[in-house]
Amino acid sequence: MSIKILADSACDLSAEDFQKYDIEMLPLTVQLDGEDYQDGVSISSKQVYDAMRDGKAPKTAQVSPHLFKEAFEKHAKAGNQVLYLAFSSELSGTFQGAKLMEQEVKEEYPDFELHVLDTKCASLGYGLVVFRAAELVQSGASLDEVLEVSKHHYEHMEHIFTVDDLEYLYRGGRVSKTQAFVGTLLKVKPLLHMEDGKLIPLEKVRGSKKVYKRILEVMSERGTDFENQVVGISHGDASETAEQIAEMIREKWTVKDIKINMIGSSIGAHAGPGTISLFFLNDSPK
Repeated sequence: MSIKILADSACDLSAEDFQKYDIEMLPLTVQLDGEDYQDGVSISSKQVYDAMRDGKAPKTAQVSPHLFKEAFEKHAKAGNQVLYLAFSSELSGTFQGAKLMEQEVKEEYPDFELHVLDTKCASLGYGLVVFRAAELVQSGASLDEVLEVSKHHYEHMEHIFTVDDLEYLYRGGRVSKTQAFVGTLLKVKPLLHMEDGKLIPLEKVRGSKKVYKRILEVMSERGTDFENQVVGISHGDASETAEQIAEMIREKWTVKDIKINMIGSSIGAHAGPGTISLFFLNDSPK
C-alpha cells in the first residue's frame, strides 16, 4: 500500500515537479477558438498568453468528473491511500466535482482511503502545499502526518497578486469597465490577496516599481520564519520580473528557497500576461 498525492493543474507546478515528486496531475479544461484543451497537457500557458496578447479571450472549465472517477478507481483497485489536494472551491467547481466522485467511488470500494481537501489556495500558493505533501510522502511520513502538515500549510498560505493589465480582470468580472479604463489610464496597479479562498482587492498602487516594493512590504508585515520556508513566485510569462523580485527578496531576507514557476492557463486565462504573484507562510512551516 502506498500514499499517492493528486493535484489539479491550477497548482502551477512544472512537469518536472510532478515527475520528480510523483504527483499525479488532473488537468482543468481550457477553451480557445472553439476548441477544448487539457491545461498543461494539450496546450501550454505560453500559447494561452500569446493568444490573449492577440486579443483572444480563453475560458476555463473544471476538471471533468470522468477524470476524477478514472483516477480514484485506479488507486482504489491498487489499494493505495490517496490525498487529493484541490484548487480553491471559491474559484472553481473542481473540488465539488471531486467530492461527488469520491462518494460514488467509495460506494463501490468502501475500504478505499481517499481524502479530498479544499486548500482554498491557488497557483503556486496551492502548489507549495502540494509540493510539501509530496516531500513528506517521499520521506516516509504517514498519511496522518501528511494530512496534518498539508492543513497547516494551506491554512497559513498568503497569496499576493498584481496584474499588468486590468482589462483581463474586467473580462473575468473582477473589476468594472470604468475601473479597468481609469486604472489603465493612470497606470494604477491593483494589489489582490486571498481571503477564505476568494480573490479580494487589497489596495491600489500607482506604477509597477511601487507595486513590487509594496508586495515586499506586505510580505514583511504578514510573513515569518522565512529562513525555514520555500517562498513561491509565479508569473504570467514575465520571468525577468519574477527573477528581479526573487533578488529583492534575497537582499532583504535569508530564505530557505525561492520557487519560480509560470502561472498555468487555468489562472492565467483570467489574470492575463504580466501577472506577478507571491506566496509565503504567515506561520512557521511544519
